[in-house]
Amino acid sequence: MHDESRQDALDTSGRRLDQIRLSGITAFGYHGVFEHERREGQTFVADVVVHLDTRRAAARDDLAHTLNYGELAEKVAAVLAGEPVDLIETVAERIAATVLASGVVQAVDVAVHKPNAPIQVPFDDVVVAIHRDRTKLPAAEPYVARAVAEAAPVSRPLPTATAAFPVTPAPGAPVLAAGTWGESVAPAPGAFSAGPDSPSTELEPIQPGAAVVVGELVTDALDQEPDGPVEVVLALGANLGPAQDTLREAVTELARTPGIQVRDVSALARTSAVGGPEQSDYLNAVVLAQTTLAPRALLRTVQAIEQAHGRERHERWGPRTLDIDIVLYGSVLAVTDDLELPHPRAHERAFVLQPWAQVEPDAVLPGLGGGPVGALAATAPDRDGVRWLALDWLTTPIHAVSGDTGAVPAGQAGPEAQDT
Repeated sequence: MHDESRQDALDTSGRRLDQIRLSGITAFGYHGVFEHERREGQTFVADVVVHLDTRRAAARDDLAHTLNYGELAEKVAAVLAGEPVDLIETVAERIAATVLASGVVQAVDVAVHKPNAPIQVPFDDVVVAIHRDRTKLPAAEPYVARAVAEAAPVSRPLPTATAAFPVTPAPGAPVLAAGTWGESVAPAPGAFSAGPDSPSTELEPIQPGAAVVVGELVTDALDQEPDGPVEVVLALGANLGPAQDTLREAVTELARTPGIQVRDVSALARTSAVGGPEQSDYLNAVVLAQTTLAPRALLRTVQAIEQAHGRERHERWGPRTLDIDIVLYGSVLAVTDDLELPHPRAHERAFVLQPWAQVEPDAVLPGLGGGPVGALAATAPDRDGVRWLALDWLTTPIHAVSGDTGAVPAGQAGPEAQDT
């Protein structure tokens, strides 16, 4: 796809995203407003530019952390050859939605070509080109091929299509996409399906009461409960109000949550703030736990605890009454709009690494930039901001942080701040 006027897609930090380009994906379809287009079909071509961050995949040399462009090409061809629509604008939107269903994708450019369009003057091509991202979502759902049961022929061509493939809904879609076939449902009278003994170019009416198996969009793997308890690491921080009391209450609330079993709690660290405006020192701790909650359910749980303690998100890396980050969820590696696992900045945050190493000396952080937690803590850029660790903070008030507010004034000696 060629568009000199199109600007590169940027990530949330304003940096240019990487690209995967697929040009000239071709399939025979039946899209168009005229009867002969629906009856005879024609060739359609698509160009796709996918914008994403390929560093994690490159660092690990692992296809699981990028987009499989072979599968992507099959999906795009399936849309081109799939359910007929009047407009290639609709085809373009379906392709964009299907591509954005992968959580690693941040934006996509789609161009759909209709070189055999029924135009009565000489021309080379007709192209509809669109750009879609997480802020301007496609005006269509991701495409899912539908498998249907049997019945007796009618005279209408059946568009060819590839095998079904799993997709995830575009909003918040994660890396670990999952899909499944739905349950049998009773079709409406007069619906049509492909019969096992009929030619592939014809449809048959479904008899009332017959079963139809339809494709079903399901939530992604970050919404799926694990088969058994999963080890998780949570990082807690606060620098507004009675910070020590807030952190103790948060640990208690986590322990009381069904599906979460707190195994251990680190020493309390006093840390200077990292990034953001000038602000008071933080108190930080790490919680080791097991959970049977799905990753995104765990995220909603910790966010609810934050909100219960008055967490407000007015300024990035600004002061907060309570911050709870999911640092690690078992061996899950995922990048989505709302959750990245492991936490993308944990490997460079001493206020996470030092308490974690204290409570679990042999811990290893997986993923990009990971390694032994103790070694990472010793080399973290903000390691000098960790002022001290208090071991008995869950049961004993810490004098240096006690008082009317419990917050630590800026500039005094104490442990380090966090906003991972």
